[in-house]
Amino acid sequence: MKTCRRQFAENLWELISGIKGMSKEAINKETRVKMEKAVGHLGDELKSLRTGRATPGLVENLKVECYGTLSPLKQLAVISVPDAQSLVIKPYDTSAISSIEKAILQSDIGLTPSNEGKAIRIVIPPLNEERRKKIAAHAKEYGETAKVALRNARHEANKQVDKEEKEGILTEDDAMRTKDDVQKAIHEFEGKLSDLIKKKIEEITKV
Repeated sequence: MKTCRRQFAENLWELISGIKGMSKEAINKETRVKMEKAVGHLGDELKSLRTGRATPGLVENLKVECYGTLSPLKQLAVISVPDAQSLVIKPYDTSAISSIEKAILQSDIGLTPSNEGKAIRIVIPPLNEERRKKIAAHAKEYGETAKVALRNARHEANKQVDKEEKEGILTEDDAMRTKDDVQKAIHEFEGKLSDLIKKKIEEITKV
């Protein structure tokens, strides 16, 4: 799980890093886009956390090495939920089934696939209270990492504003208004992050 969180943080940094020279409107727009990406990335990661019920989000973004490249599972197979405790994965190309099985086994989702020849079945075992608490803690950690990404986006935006004010591209008033807009944006997106985490923890802890 620690490796997964580190990869999550690295992916977030790639999403929010780098703001080039631009107007105050463009800085605000670019910063909001980066914050939207951070929230969206968090949402995708939270889908992969178990809640005790079957959901395609548990596996759909797993990277599968197939045809010489890494692809998300959802691009290689149909993922269905026949009942609340099981998933069925049917590859578009049955020759990929071994690669899919391997990807599931090597992931950190803690589930055991059953290869049925043309499909893979995964039974989702119920979670005990201790396991629910641990997964809820992981969700909070993902949320904190995403908040750091938002603050990094704010820092980059403010740094760019200072640079362009110094170079005379932005006036002092424009620079101040741009920083105010960036601050409003981070408050907005931190609220969205908090809502995502709260909803996910409710799903995890619900028996």
